[in-house]
Amino acid sequence: MRIPRIYLPSKYKTGQSIELTEHAFQHAIKVLRLKQNSKLVLFDGLGNEFSAIIEAVNKKNAFVKIKSLIDRKTESNLSIHLGLGISKGERMDFAIQKSVELGVTEITPLFTEHCVVNLDEKRIQKKLHHWQGIIISACEQCGRSVVPRLNTASTLLKWADTISQTCIVFDPLATATLKNITPENGAINLLIGPEGGLSTNEISELKKKDNFKAIKFGPRILRTETAAVSAMTAIQLLWGDLL
Repeated sequence: MRIPRIYLPSKYKTGQSIELTEHAFQHAIKVLRLKQNSKLVLFDGLGNEFSAIIEAVNKKNAFVKIKSLIDRKTESNLSIHLGLGISKGERMDFAIQKSVELGVTEITPLFTEHCVVNLDEKRIQKKLHHWQGIIISACEQCGRSVVPRLNTASTLLKWADTISQTCIVFDPLATATLKNITPENGAINLLIGPEGGLSTNEISELKKKDNFKAIKFGPRILRTETAAVSAMTAIQLLWGDLL
């Protein structure tokens, strides 16, 4: 039976007893229905992972004992910052989840001209909380012990002004391919547009920046969630830790 992995953002060490957070309690006890003496793996989101055992379970809390440090490396050698156009519901969720599984380092949700999602400040904060939950769940499932950073949402061109290293922009009219790109210092930025793609004006503005590279990604037009997964896979194959 696979031992469950639980995110517990705290400092802990071998031999220590610690109370599960509300999220960890909900996942481990309410969802997975783990009992006293059940084994589990805890990770702190910063790269540390420990085997543990549940010591006690009550109605509202549970305590675990840290057994030993697990020496396992699951992070890619390539740092990937994904700028992701905000899409509706499941498309955005899917793109974020799969990008985490494929080793993304940092994600910034982006408002673009063709973005069909209108969010006020209260709703965007709710969305960020939701997306953070997806990121954590993906880490628990795929074996990552470092939780990728989720930045606050930004407009595309404002975000572009903060990017100094190479950023890949997919453009059906481009002639260059990923083989023409070389990551700088083990890092690459990737821009994926929303359902309606990037506007002609946005692509034109990005092309004015020397570090934004227009790339043709195959002969077909991909949905935003497909583009994110395909691009992440290709990048990890070329420069990261796939194969």
